[in-house]
Amino acid sequence: MDRLATRFAACKAQGRAALITFVTAGDPDVASTPAILDALVAGGADIIELGMPFTDPMADGPAIELANLRSLGSGTKTKDVFALAADFRARHPETPLILMGYANPMLARGSDWFADQCQAAGVDGVICVDIPPEEDAELGPALRAVGVHLVRLATPTTDAARLPAVLNGASGFLYHVAVAGITGKQQAAQANIEMAVDRLKAATDLPIAVGFGVRTPEQAAAIGRVADGVVVGSAIVDIVGSHGDAAAPFVQEFVASLSGALTTSIRETAA
Repeated sequence: MDRLATRFAACKAQGRAALITFVTAGDPDVASTPAILDALVAGGADIIELGMPFTDPMADGPAIELANLRSLGSGTKTKDVFALAADFRARHPETPLILMGYANPMLARGSDWFADQCQAAGVDGVICVDIPPEEDAELGPALRAVGVHLVRLATPTTDAARLPAVLNGASGFLYHVAVAGITGKQQAAQANIEMAVDRLKAATDLPIAVGFGVRTPEQAAAIGRVADGVVVGSAIVDIVGSHGDAAAPFVQEFVASLSGALTTSIRETAA
C-alpha cells in the first residue's frame, strides 16, 4: 500500500491541501517523542516528517538546530529513530511517515542497511537534504529497491535547466523550499510561491508540497489554496522547545489550528 499516494488522493478528494508536519526524533528525549507524534495525528496532520538528529544540520535554522542538540544531548541514536518509527507505524497504520535528515546518519552503515531499516519500520519516504540528484546512486537505488520514496527538494533557484535532474528518480511528492535559506527564518511572498507551484506543476504530476517559513494558520491556508501540501516545522519545534516533555497538548492545539485553516480556506474558496 502506498500511504503517501493514498493520503494525497484523499486530501484532493476533500478539496484541500495535505498538512505535513515536522518534529525532531528524540526532542526533548526519546521517551517524550511518541506522545508528540500522536499529538500531530490527533491535531489533524496528514503526513509526518520525523527528523533524524544530526550535529550539523546546515539547512536548518536555530529552532531545529536546537532541537537536534536537545535530542543528541539526551542520547538519541539512529536505532532509537527507527524504534520510534516502528512504534508509530503500529499505532498509526495509515498515516504516512517520512524520515528527514542528512547523509551522514543515513549512510554511516551503508545505504542498503538504511533502506532495509526504513522498510522494516514502515517508513514511507526519505528526504535527504545534502545528497544532490547527481549523487542519487548514494541512496536512491537502495530506497527504491525496497519501495521507499525518495522525496526531492526544489528551491527558488531550481531553474528549468536543473529541474529535470531534480525530478529524475523523485517520488512520493516534490518538496518546494519556498525561500533560499535556512528553515524558520524567512517567509516567501505568496505571489512567488504561486508562480513556483505553477511552474513545478507544469513539469511533473507529483504532488507539490511547500515548506520553509510557514508559521501561522493564515500562511498555511494561503499556500494550501495553490499547493498540494503545506509543510510546517520550526513553529512546532519551537513549541516542543518551550514545553519540553509536556509539549504534546500544545502541539495538538497548534496543529489543529493549521488543519482547521486549511479546511476553512477550501470552504471559503468554494463559496
